Amino acid sequence: PSMAVEGGNESLNQSVANIQVTAAQGKMEAVEKFLRDGGDPNTCDEFRKTALHRAALENHAKIVEELLDKGADINFKDRLDCRAVHWACRGGSLSALKILQDRGADINVRDKLLSSPLHVATRTGHSDVVQHLLASGININAKDWEGDTALHDAVRLNRYKIVKLLILAGANMQIKNAEGITATEQVKQWQFDTKETLEKLEQMREVGLA
Repeated sequence: PSMAVEGGNESLNQSVANIQVTAAQGKMEAVEKFLRDGGDPNTCDEFRKTALHRAALENHAKIVEELLDKGADINFKDRLDCRAVHWACRGGSLSALKILQDRGADINVRDKLLSSPLHVATRTGHSDVVQHLLASGININAKDWEGDTALHDAVRLNRYKIVKLLILAGANMQIKNAEGITATEQVKQWQFDTKETLEKLEQMREVGLA
């Protein structure tokens, strides 16, 4: 009996792995077969990632639609409380993101670190997704668990195009994070640190250490 259970679990695990892989690879026929054979569209792996999360990440828009049509939970959270919209923004998947929005996904949701989809798109450098989120009315000044807004992230990561988009869209440049630093002060700090590093290198060259 234990062998039968073990075999059953192995078969189930294989099925979960298959739907995850086929969704990520954009194999519509395989996804359709899984669903037609009675597969649960909300099947998840050990990290609670579903086929919808993977399809959203890879921008397989038609698979996202198919999964939603067959009952995939648009608000299903992985272990870090990331939803499909977070994964779409991480992948720069604009088509998938638009479908998720059309189906009622909330773009102001937060993960366990209080990151919004705007934080995610900013950190991963997808300016077209950032632009779309801003046009969709996302909360531009939302803070994550460290008190950082998307503007803090954009400045820290030197995402110049996104910094410009955020400022033009009205991002508050005076919001302080948990360390009491504004995005504007971050720029000054970065400039100071860079200047200090260059001066140290110059001094090292003078004494023959660099």
